[in-house]
Amino acid sequence: MDFVGTLVIVVAILVLIGLFSLVARRLLDLRFGLVRAFVAGALAYLLAGPLAQALAGSVPLGSSGITPLWFLILAVACALLAAMTFLAIAEALVPTGSVPGPIELARSLRGRVVRSRRYFAIVGVLVRHGLGPYLRGRSPDVEAPSGRARLARSLRGALDDAGVTFVKLGQILSTRPDLLSPEFIDELTLLRDRASPAPWDEVEGVLAAELPGPLEEVFPEFDRRPLASASIAQVYAARLRSGERVVVKVQRPGIADVVERDLDIMARLAASLEVRTRWGRALGVRDLVRGFADALREELDFRVEAANMTAVAAVSAGTAVHVPAVHAPLCGRRVLVMERLDGSPLGEDPAPSRAPAPSGEAADPPPGGPEPAAGDADRSELARTLLEALLRQIMLDGVFHADPHPGNIMLLADGRLGLLDFGSVGRLDAGLRASLQRLLLAMDRGDPLGVSDALLEVVPRPGEIDEPRLERELGRFMARHLNHGPAGGVRMFTDLFRIVSGHGLAVPPEVAAVFRTLATVEGTLTGLAPGFDLIGEARAFAGRHFAERRDPAAIRKAATDELAALLPMLRRLPRRVERIVGAAEQGRLTVNVRLLADERDRRHVTGMLHQVLLTVLAATTGLMAVLLLGVESGPKVTAAVTLYQLLAYNLLVVAAVLALRVLVLIFRRDL
Repeated sequence: MDFVGTLVIVVAILVLIGLFSLVARRLLDLRFGLVRAFVAGALAYLLAGPLAQALAGSVPLGSSGITPLWFLILAVACALLAAMTFLAIAEALVPTGSVPGPIELARSLRGRVVRSRRYFAIVGVLVRHGLGPYLRGRSPDVEAPSGRARLARSLRGALDDAGVTFVKLGQILSTRPDLLSPEFIDELTLLRDRASPAPWDEVEGVLAAELPGPLEEVFPEFDRRPLASASIAQVYAARLRSGERVVVKVQRPGIADVVERDLDIMARLAASLEVRTRWGRALGVRDLVRGFADALREELDFRVEAANMTAVAAVSAGTAVHVPAVHAPLCGRRVLVMERLDGSPLGEDPAPSRAPAPSGEAADPPPGGPEPAAGDADRSELARTLLEALLRQIMLDGVFHADPHPGNIMLLADGRLGLLDFGSVGRLDAGLRASLQRLLLAMDRGDPLGVSDALLEVVPRPGEIDEPRLERELGRFMARHLNHGPAGGVRMFTDLFRIVSGHGLAVPPEVAAVFRTLATVEGTLTGLAPGFDLIGEARAFAGRHFAERRDPAAIRKAATDELAALLPMLRRLPRRVERIVGAAEQGRLTVNVRLLADERDRRHVTGMLHQVLLTVLAATTGLMAVLLLGVESGPKVTAAVTLYQLLAYNLLVVAAVLALRVLVLIFRRDL
């Protein structure tokens, strides 16, 4: 046989396999993967010939009419039934989408090898720091304070050695006293985001890829020595063509790939810990890691940070807090260009030399460089200004800087405070802000019932909760923290978190971000003005900004506005009541209820009815086939098969097709 003939035969076979596959999938009314569909078609093709020969052997030679064609159709139907059976069994054992296809496996092979290498390296770090037993689900000495302290030291060392992603996770965990005990909080706060600078040639490649033009054209002056170097980015000083001094934040080359690989490993470890350990389930580590991954991915996109800066700057206009202006045309995913501020971080100890300039006047920098000149500025007043700005952002504006540690806050040369690093920004909707305002006002009044009601508005309300016990615990909480001397700072929020978790209430991520911000700013304020009463100042803020809600004039205005909104409905209400009463007197009152008005509900019910009907039809057809097979009389189609039996065989095929369709619908997880 020549090559052309062989090619024609191969093409014909592939066409038949494709037809068998197409018909089998069409009868099941579902889509399957290419590989299993091809295998099902090949199985039908291989069985069709032997089945046709076996059935043709029972047909007398020389017979005419439709009998041979009928047996041929039966053979093809049986072959299709075998293909459908294969698809149903494959769907039951290996559901579609549960195993990646060969193309996906080939594409991810190299990534899997690299990820596995990194995975074993991280596991090695954890084991080297003595965390192996905890990974296997055992918790030696974890109940004793000394055991928790040793575990906390080991965890901090392991996270520090594991790299940037795990250091960031430790920093986030250090602000969650609702999740971890004080031993862990104290250790994890020692983690610092530090790194040696990346080589200039690598940084230059990032700038060339992200900037709209050559570096020398965009920045006539560019200092190649970084002002600061962290694990994710480096900051450089530069000057624009307009002469404006700016800072350029450049993402470290290749850091995104490292972070993505580590986040994947972290998600796998979290899933394993939640399954294998009790403390992992109690903390909900999978949800914790998922939220951390979303926040870190946003931090890697500097366009998000630029948008955050613009939003916070808009709500901070006219206050004593300054947000650097962003040069949006020069910003990209890995490069952020912003105004350079003259000052020093609050983490440094500024040497006061003169008083801040009057409002609206910028002080001249001292000779030798842009050193801050806070002078005799009252540190308590600076702390109060910072807290006032953050509370205003949280409670009134709904957009707030979520990482106000001393390194991200500058004391400017004109005496103002500048905010830096907007990779982490929180957002609150109007309803949540109103609930937090009511919570703060109720605490200020010492009202346990008001605090309980506001708290249940802030957190998702469970199906069952012991509200009297919650109110009593909140009353004891306020008596301990709010009635005798200065409040206990963030320790107060730690106790509040314990009450919340003790009643099975889950803190939303937005609210957790608020308390994480307050926990961070407390350390900043304590360093700036030791003894600063954060809670007392927050209560004073509530008294200044929310007291007008209790003013009689404000109450009258709110009532007037509500009445004006309700007036059109109130005018129509008497006529509607009269029509209802009249219809009831005359016996014409009816109630129209639209069941299944939602299209999704109708599709769900229709799908269930289809499955029930297919099941009934399959059972009925199968029962009819069995009854016909038991009938021995009837016209003979062949020497061994009667017409009734031939019909029974076809009915059995139909019953099997219907039953397989129902089974596949049950096995498919995405339906």
